[in-house]
Amino acid sequence: MPSGPGPRAVAFSNASVHLAGALTVPAGGTACPGVVMVGGSGPADRTNDGYFSLIGRHFADAGCAVLSYDKRGVGASSGDWRDATLDDLAADAGAALDFLRARPGVRAEAVGLFGHSEGGWVVLRAAATARDRLPWVITNSCPGMTPQAQDRFALANTLRRRHFAQQDVDDSLALFDRLAEAGRRDADFGEATRLVASAGAAVSLADYWAGVDERLWEFLKRKQDHDPVPDALRLRCPHLAVYGGADPLVPVAESVRLFTAAACHPGRAPRAPLTVEVFPGADHRIRTDGGTRPAPGHLGVLTRWVTCR
Repeated sequence: MPSGPGPRAVAFSNASVHLAGALTVPAGGTACPGVVMVGGSGPADRTNDGYFSLIGRHFADAGCAVLSYDKRGVGASSGDWRDATLDDLAADAGAALDFLRARPGVRAEAVGLFGHSEGGWVVLRAAATARDRLPWVITNSCPGMTPQAQDRFALANTLRRRHFAQQDVDDSLALFDRLAEAGRRDADFGEATRLVASAGAAVSLADYWAGVDERLWEFLKRKQDHDPVPDALRLRCPHLAVYGGADPLVPVAESVRLFTAAACHPGRAPRAPLTVEVFPGADHRIRTDGGTRPAPGHLGVLTRWVTCR
């Protein structure tokens, strides 16, 4: 049964950006821990396209305050995520953290960050650069490598699952690599568009490129070589990394290897242990049965991690 009232609309700011979201604080009168939920890539709203609704309710039923918010430029939030950097998005998460810590009935020292997919990179940066130590950070389906490397894996996996000929796959990946190099040279959108047009045979890249406009191209250029490992090295709190074993978008084994290597590094703070949970057969949203239900144990792992600290 629900432990208290449902979410209510709230608003807070990060400098000139006004962020809108939803806050749930369980009834009961006892100060509770809290979770800030940060969505994934693209125009993620406070529910992350509905994905956060069940997870947030599960956190609230376990006695946690839950705050999620519309990414800048989405829903009722101002600004535009396409004009932002990952540092900007991490600062938004930090503002959400401060807002939740200050709510009545919330234990400020027991509020942590949960980030899904790209949101994992965001919360790792926010945790690594926070003024004070967080109690924990959770990354859910967060790649351990750069966006460029992860996107390349996802593209190759998608093309193979759609049964494109190997030559089509090779041509598309070669074009993807040329676009990445163009981005590193700070090529403008016109040059990138000409690159795609000149490789007309690589039609299997069409889905990837279809939604890219000038502003998104600039965002992708800024983001493509972001490496989450330095942020993992700087963590000063426990890190739970959760994956679906059949995630088609993230190289799970390599991500686990990279985050484990960071946790084993002599420079990592002793108070920042890593816990990894991989749910066999689960997808990018840690769901099974064709994406129709949460992987058995996933929600319980999340709530135990938060409430037992």
